[in-house]
Amino acid sequence: MSDTLLLVLDLAGIAVFASTGALVGVRKELDVFGVIVLALITGLGGGVLRDVLIGSVPPAALDDWRYLVVPTVTAVLVFAFHPAFGRMERQIMVLDAVGLALFCVTGAVKADEAGLGVLAASALGMLSGIGGGMMRDVAAGRVPVIFRGELYATPAFAGALIATLVHQEGLSQWWYVLAFAVCLGWRLIALKRGWTAPLPPGTDRG
Repeated sequence: MSDTLLLVLDLAGIAVFASTGALVGVRKELDVFGVIVLALITGLGGGVLRDVLIGSVPPAALDDWRYLVVPTVTAVLVFAFHPAFGRMERQIMVLDAVGLALFCVTGAVKADEAGLGVLAASALGMLSGIGGGMMRDVAAGRVPVIFRGELYATPAFAGALIATLVHQEGLSQWWYVLAFAVCLGWRLIALKRGWTAPLPPGTDRG
């Protein structure tokens, strides 16, 4: 995967995730600084964790100004026009799924380029997709999405696994579309049909 394409996909995913973080901040009635912080956490958290774990320091989020500007601008836009964004709940959920799919692919590729094995690279690809949202929810005082039974981490791992295998085999860039589509499709179908992860027997999901 070319460096330019990787950068574009990374920034697109950051913008999408940052918008979800900013919207959470608005709904928590935070001031503009708080909204920006939640957007930065959501957009950059997973990537920073991945980079630190593979020894790529300083993380790209701190070494390239574009990684800080994109979520900041996104947060300001959501803060200024939050009524419009608030009416786009369904669309934002779809965009969040798109961001998840983008991040699991780019994260897996970066982890594999660091020389990790298939499972480790796939796990870090998944972490790239879910890490920022987990940190956002904790900072906002909410139970993270992946602990509420929603099928979120599993599609991310599946997409990351495919992306890792594609990268290791040196296949055409178009095969990354399959990894993206598997994660995105699984997540969207789960949302539409209400699929959830299993709970212990006898537990009431409430």
